[in-house]
Amino acid sequence: MHGSADDGKVGHDVRPTNVVARMALTVMLALVAFPGMAGSRALSLEFPTDPVSFREVVVLPFTDGTAMAPALDPAFRSDGALDPASILREPAEPVGPTSRPVVEVPAASAIAVAVWRYDRNASFYGPGFYGRRTACGLALTTTLVGVAHRTLPCGTMVSFRNPASGITVTMPVVDRGPYVSGRIWDLTGGACLALRHCYTGAIYWKLA
Repeated sequence: MHGSADDGKVGHDVRPTNVVARMALTVMLALVAFPGMAGSRALSLEFPTDPVSFREVVVLPFTDGTAMAPALDPAFRSDGALDPASILREPAEPVGPTSRPVVEVPAASAIAVAVWRYDRNASFYGPGFYGRRTACGLALTTTLVGVAHRTLPCGTMVSFRNPASGITVTMPVVDRGPYVSGRIWDLTGGACLALRHCYTGAIYWKLA
């Protein structure tokens, strides 16, 4: 059978139409299979929520004006609770001194420092009195080292220094005297021998 010229023309036009239809069908299938990029899909009712993923929360009503609260750790529980009849009081005043105690500091007392004094008329005694008792109750002998003074208590220690030799001897008050006007010290025979001062003359002295 021989076809006409029109039949060849139709066969030639159908082939491109089939190609276009196939391409459009491919695009539609792709859109149905892959509606969007992974991770960028919006929420859809087509994916139901799993109720196991959620926990039911029950809100309790108020009771007597007090809100329900979960139980606290007993370690942080207060010693008491407030109620409508509670009365708040101011804290008590602190007991005890609020300032430092006043400590009495004793006044500084003057300390007397013994200094050497100069006496130009110190004398000695002994001969004619040996064997007698001194005013302090001691036997006056040639070896008794001591000094006589009019008012110092018996036993008061006094240091003497001979300015000529520098010899220094410390001795006690053992007797009363001297009774010559202007004299303060009267050395015993043993004292004048120890000091090398068996005469009336200058001497240095100080209370020991």
